[in-house]
Amino acid sequence: MEIKEIIENAWENRELLKDSATIEAIEHTVAELDSGKLRVAEPTSDGWQVNEWVKKAVILYFPLQKMEVIKVGPFEFHDKIKLKEGYADKGVRVVPHAIARYGSFVNKGVIMMPSYVNIGAYVDSGTMVDTWATVGSCAQIGKDVHLSGGVGIGGVLEPVQAAPVIIEDGAFIGSRCILVEGIRVGKEAVLGANVTITASSKIIDVTGDEPVIYKGYVPERSVVIPGSITKKFNAGEYQVGAALIIGKRKESTDKKTSLNDALRENDVSV
Repeated sequence: MEIKEIIENAWENRELLKDSATIEAIEHTVAELDSGKLRVAEPTSDGWQVNEWVKKAVILYFPLQKMEVIKVGPFEFHDKIKLKEGYADKGVRVVPHAIARYGSFVNKGVIMMPSYVNIGAYVDSGTMVDTWATVGSCAQIGKDVHLSGGVGIGGVLEPVQAAPVIIEDGAFIGSRCILVEGIRVGKEAVLGANVTITASSKIIDVTGDEPVIYKGYVPERSVVIPGSITKKFNAGEYQVGAALIIGKRKESTDKKTSLNDALRENDVSV
């Protein structure tokens, strides 16, 4: 509580960033994020809680850091935030050229193909971050998730009250999906390739006699493909993107099922 109060005070008065106690509080908070002892958002009994003060600490961490040259073999970087290290001790497989920034947490059993995990993000055990997938700042990725090649998980620092993108345990996110603006994907959901969901996107369950529309949330075990809906503009009617829930992942389907298997079960050609 003392650290939280110090950070809240510094958020209101940036002159306090010169104070040693403030610097120590901010650096301690980011170190706790890096070790997984703190999270920007955490599950509760009735949903997810965003810890705004932790996001504030991340934002305040940047002006405290100086630009430095980082050399890794023949590669050179110029940045304020150092890279994570000690992967062997953490039990994390990191394939060149995967990068995770200090202040992100990557749990035991995670596999990082050439990919990127930004500060404040949380990636839980058993998850695959596949080639060229990006996990944005403060995004929360659950256990045994598969982020396929080229997936873009949006980051959020400001506004501080905004929820991060949350992917819950066991979800399968297909190639080139884009999930941004605080979208939450429920446990064991399967998203087909190229599904794009923003805060304003309509997520339409088309499995019943009448459509059921969701916004900002993909229900657990949903199987989702890209779709479109007709929208009227001054210049006429045009198709805009939507996400279609075409079925539910069957209980008999193994959590590690391929995307193709999940789609075939719901009579979608692959």
